[in-house]
Order: sequence, then C-alpha cells, then structure tokens
Amino acid sequence: MSAIRATAGAALVAVLLVGAAGGAWAQKPPGARRAAGTRQEAERLKRRVGELAGAGRYDEAIALARQALELREKALGPDHPDVAADLSNLASLYKSKGDFARAEPLFERALRIEEKALGPDHPDVATSLSNLAGLYQSKGDFARAEPLFERALRIDEKALGPDHLDVATDLGNLA
Repeated sequence: MSAIRATAGAALVAVLLVGAAGGAWAQKPPGARRAAGTRQEAERLKRRVGELAGAGRYDEAIALARQALELREKALGPDHPDVAADLSNLASLYKSKGDFARAEPLFERALRIEEKALGPDHPDVATSLSNLAGLYQSKGDFARAEPLFERALRIDEKALGPDHLDVATDLGNLA
C-alpha cells in the first residue's frame, strides 16, 4: 500500500490495482457467495479505475471508484480496512485532479478507520498519515504536513526496521 505515497501516475495505477478477491464459491454458503461476488465486483471496478487513471481519465475513474467503495462498504461494513484503502484510492484520484477539498475528508476517514481497526502503530496507518500529509504538502500547508510525515516515519521505523523502503520514502517526504 505504500506505493500510494508516490505522486506519479504509474504509482497511483499500481496502488489501484493492488488487492485480491477470491475463494472458491462452491465451498461457501449462499450469503458468503453474495458477499464474495460483491467483493469481486469491487475488485473488478478497482482494476478498471487503475486503467482509467493511468490513461488520465480521472472523471470516469472517480465514478467507478465511488461504485467500488459503495460495494465494499455494503459487503464489509463502513469501518473495514479494505474500505479505508478504497477511500484512499478515491482521495488520490481527487488529489490528482487538484480537488483537495474532496480528497481531504476521504484521506482523514481512511486514517481514522485504520487507526481504529489496526491500531495506531500499524504500517498501513503510516501510509494513511503520509497520504494526508502529502495532500497538505500539495496545498502548501507544510506546518500540517510535517508532523504527519514524522509520525509515519516513527511508525515505519519501529514496525519495519530502519532499512525498509517505506522508511526511505518517509525520509524523502521529510527532505
């Protein structure tokens, strides 16, 4: 998930394509089959979002990203970490368009979900902190960005070790 920190379009596409739906339907009860089908549809939409974003077709990508988010919320509930990932993906699309006002509350909600679901020291929380900090940085609000980047660095150093690529990314964000 740390690839979302990058601002390059290719990195955004890579992040939007991450994820796996699956499982054999024959081994699941009917309700689980419906949920799995919903998750698979959300993953299909997510892959298409990545293709559209890679082609610079952000408005179309946003529409599909919203659909994927709605499906995932229905299948998993509003406080699931996968919902947080979809929120971050949608926020990243808005950020790519320069629509910071729409991106900010999505990044904030993703961060709240991950802190609650995964704990405050999880590497995915560090990624969400960096996403939100990157938005602030894009807006020129360095005073709000820096403490978030610093917290992300502390989390990643503790959780992943000082030689991990995410730590290098965090250090670059602070440079």
